[in-house]
Amino acid sequence: MTETSAAGTAAPLDEATGVFVDHRELLFGVVYNMLGSVADTEDVLQETWLSWTARGGGAPLAGVDSPRAYLVRVAVNHALRRRAAVSRRRETYVGPWLPEPLVTEEGADTADGPVLRSESVSLAMLVVLESLTPLERAVFVLGEVFGYPHAEIAEVIDRSPAAVRQLAHRAREHVHTRRPRYEAHPRVRREATERFVRAALGGDIAELMEVLAPDVTAWTDAGGKRRPAALRPVRGRDKVARLLTNGRGGPRNPVWRHRRVNGDDAAVLFDGDAPYAVLVLDLTPEGDRVCGIYVVANPDKLAHVPQEAV
Repeated sequence: MTETSAAGTAAPLDEATGVFVDHRELLFGVVYNMLGSVADTEDVLQETWLSWTARGGGAPLAGVDSPRAYLVRVAVNHALRRRAAVSRRRETYVGPWLPEPLVTEEGADTADGPVLRSESVSLAMLVVLESLTPLERAVFVLGEVFGYPHAEIAEVIDRSPAAVRQLAHRAREHVHTRRPRYEAHPRVRREATERFVRAALGGDIAELMEVLAPDVTAWTDAGGKRRPAALRPVRGRDKVARLLTNGRGGPRNPVWRHRRVNGDDAAVLFDGDAPYAVLVLDLTPEGDRVCGIYVVANPDKLAHVPQEAV
């Protein structure tokens, strides 16, 4: 290749790289909400990048009227194919499976790690989305989270607008049945989190019994690698309180810190300066009791959590 031809090839690729980088945050948000895994999302974005740069014999922008629409379509279809591999891993996973949390410092607009300013639904909502079919989830994410109209979603997933409307209807009904539209005020959520953490860390069963709703459910995702953990969701105030105050295992130097997890006020348990577990709570509509507890302690899912400053 001559020097001139090499330069001619590099120019379109440089421009295409800039376009991809400009849209990377959007692509991360869409794919993460479809998969619930940062590692799989990064792999899908790499596959999308490779498909993008290979297009047009090294001139990806040639003939593309809307790079944004093209990149979203490629990323969504790579994510749909990746979903099968994610589901196979789930079949042999030890204990409850929870999405990989996106954690940021309080008040921070950016942080190290993945793109954390992307649109992302709550951890509890991601759990509900796991019960949708892959196509229903893609339609819900594109429509409800990112505001895509049905006609555009139809082009992305290569279905008719009528089919997309049906998928969207089923997904919304399913989500709203399992996840009412109530969201606690941030101040209420923070106060409840502080009260819960004090009781759990101090082993105060009486206080826990006060803060937990009678029908509370706890999901502890440790992947068989950490404690406390249960092989299935634990339901009922008495059982959850015993699980949380079980002194076996756990970090030697536990320290809780307030963090934002997928946009919600939550807490991270550190062992020294290393993240040990992420805690997210669901509250009753009145905001005075905890009705859902999500604990992500699998170290593989905490790789992107910023360490505690010491």
